[in-house]
Amino acid sequence: MQSVIRIGSRESVLAVKQAQIVKELIEKETPGIRAEIITMKTAGDRILDKSLEKIGGKGLFVKELDRALMEEKIDIAVHSLKDMPMEEREDIPILAYSRREDPRDVLLIRNGDDILPPAPVIGTSSRRRMLQMKQLYPDCIFRSIRGNVQTRLRKLKTEGYDATLLAAAGLKRLDMAREICMYFSVEEMIPAAGQGILAVQGRKGENRGWIKRLDCPESRAAALAERQFIRAVDGGCTSPCAAHARIEGNELKLSGLYYDEKTKQHVTGVLCGDITRAAYVGEKLAQELRQSI
Repeated sequence: MQSVIRIGSRESVLAVKQAQIVKELIEKETPGIRAEIITMKTAGDRILDKSLEKIGGKGLFVKELDRALMEEKIDIAVHSLKDMPMEEREDIPILAYSRREDPRDVLLIRNGDDILPPAPVIGTSSRRRMLQMKQLYPDCIFRSIRGNVQTRLRKLKTEGYDATLLAAAGLKRLDMAREICMYFSVEEMIPAAGQGILAVQGRKGENRGWIKRLDCPESRAAALAERQFIRAVDGGCTSPCAAHARIEGNELKLSGLYYDEKTKQHVTGVLCGDITRAAYVGEKLAQELRQSI
């Protein structure tokens, strides 16, 4: 058995923290195995002055790590599942899904206030967040913002934004929950597919018995339903389409948001099903919502 497992990660503080979570799990579950983290900067991390829509989508966050896996420079890669393209590569599939952290979106308001000013300037580059935030706060104004958590916090304080939207999961993993001024329920703002789940990616066919001990069945079912929904509504990397699954016992409750790019209309819906048919639930809800517009 391999004595050292090389974990590939983006080099941001959050990405390394997330890789550290997987590192600790590996070393806990497999005594005698040591894991080390190898970091690299991706194109998505380097190009911060343009929207993802204009520079190639979420694939820019995984391309370098995919190459490192294929060249056997690393053994596994750790990603935020929400940052991975919906089309999974057969040669380097997702092997495990972590237990889910808080999936909600949150608002960080300048100076730590608990209410937004009139016509607030909101920093976000996410069409999904813009669409849903506009329903909650019709007078808000959006300005693009890119970068890691620390960069966005700095920009919030120095570049004229009133607030910014982030994922609760990342802030909690960084022990920065104190920065959160407001939580949105998953009904108020349906999260990105996979939000709060870490994906462990590796080479197909390699025998890693320990990988199963990293996998959370509830997260796997939720991920299968959410990602299949996005695929079925043809929601690309920059689409405002969204999906979130709750698992209660053997039942999966999937909430979805479908946005029609041609008509500019959107609709939300909910569908329940058995956890063993997670992908089918995602497909079925997608069909229902597409037919409703």
